[in-house]
Amino acid sequence: MGAAKDIVEYCGVPRFLFSDFPLGNAAAKPYDARSQDVTMDLALSLMESAPAARTTVQSPMVWSADPAWKLDYSNLERLSSQEIAHLREEAENARITARELRLKSVGG
Repeated sequence: MGAAKDIVEYCGVPRFLFSDFPLGNAAAKPYDARSQDVTMDLALSLMESAPAARTTVQSPMVWSADPAWKLDYSNLERLSSQEIAHLREEAENARITARELRLKSVGG
């Protein structure tokens, strides 16, 4: 599963489920169990039925009916300074949480 079609196909993976979603969201929409189930079913089906090496299948799932999300998603030029500060804070909190979990898992 992936969202960077040009890169993944260039690498020549044997089977590829392409989702036209923002990077980091290739497995489906966050917190959307239905889209996650559909994506997983598509990926498993592709593994079973790919007719040849380097097979790419595009997921029918869409991130948004409005294609403008491609211009807006993670585009700092379109965000206010408050939105950027909020996103930075979220990212820093996620980094701290991941670090704490990693340290706990390795014992120190």
